[in-house]
Amino acid sequence: MTDHEQLRAALDAAMDQRGAWPERAPWIRQAVGAVPRHRFAPDQLWRWDGRAYVPVGRGADPERWAAEVYGSPDTAAVTQISDGLPSSSLSCQAVVVDMLDSLLVEPGQRVLELGTGTGWNAALLSHRAGPGQVVSVEVDAELAAAAAERLTTAGANVAVHLGDGSTGWPMGAPYDRVISTYAVDRVPWAWIEQTRPGGRIVTPWGRLGHVALTVADDGRSASGWVQGLATFMPVRGTSRARDFAQVRGDGPAADERPVTRDLTPLQADWHLRFALRVALPEVQVTLAEDDDGLNAWLHDGASSWAVLSAIGDGRTSATQGGPRRLADELEAAWDEWLRLGEPELYDYGLTVEPDGQYAWCRDADTGRRWPVSGEPAA
Repeated sequence: MTDHEQLRAALDAAMDQRGAWPERAPWIRQAVGAVPRHRFAPDQLWRWDGRAYVPVGRGADPERWAAEVYGSPDTAAVTQISDGLPSSSLSCQAVVVDMLDSLLVEPGQRVLELGTGTGWNAALLSHRAGPGQVVSVEVDAELAAAAAERLTTAGANVAVHLGDGSTGWPMGAPYDRVISTYAVDRVPWAWIEQTRPGGRIVTPWGRLGHVALTVADDGRSASGWVQGLATFMPVRGTSRARDFAQVRGDGPAADERPVTRDLTPLQADWHLRFALRVALPEVQVTLAEDDDGLNAWLHDGASSWAVLSAIGDGRTSATQGGPRRLADELEAAWDEWLRLGEPELYDYGLTVEPDGQYAWCRDADTGRRWPVSGEPAA
């Protein structure tokens, strides 16, 4: 057994042990077995060494390279760095499998993929939908050309086009299934327009999870539930957010007060974290522990900030500044989540209409709603 085969077998077993292979879609495990990840990985990958991303070459260090490709179910292999940060990856296997399971693709269906990347996901889709049934759009010319070559070498008949995924690919519409491999804060209306009534759209949303939307019979809306939790790269062209230090500046704080609640759920409860992301989508939360306890840094990327500082003996102090009071907003959103009965992330969903879109909890028509802010997607 070669190194690749051993690593593939170990990853397959790890997926099996945690129940990550979906029972309702056995084709996914078969496709992953038939379409090896390493055939779609570039010769140079990137690994975080604790300070920066460093290259890992297939020729120079084949064992390290293979280990990057076949890491744990939750480990992505970084394939491109831009301005010191990852801009493309061979997504972690567990997330790829989960999203394909959510897509409910059937043989013979027409599939549109936004974000070709390495081409591996497109190859898996083609294995299921059939030759000539998958159209993939990639904004990066170099990535598109490399993916097209890999797909051809693998015998996958996939049409790869260079273009902006936010506009879909109208020349091949309508599609039965649409899947995005990058995160959007607002779902482009073009995706709904290019999907058949009753068709399904799966996309990472809000960089914290992915949703599966079903297009209404009249084609004038799409709605569906959150399917899983993961962190995704944003759409290309997304401006890099200001960090906490830039937002905080060196001016004085506006106020300081004690915090009476235990902050532990902020770190331990991802359902709470997801609920806060829905209620406060622009607020970034960073956590760290020290000898005194758990600390949190909050900022809105613009001009407001807050620090929740552990000061020992189970006490926490909130310091905040800027036009908004982010510590107060976070606690108010947290209290609302408690009043709603601590809903899980799977209790949330998203509805997209021509003139707006909103997240909801438990029921799209009668449940609590939160408008999705930002400019309407094209």
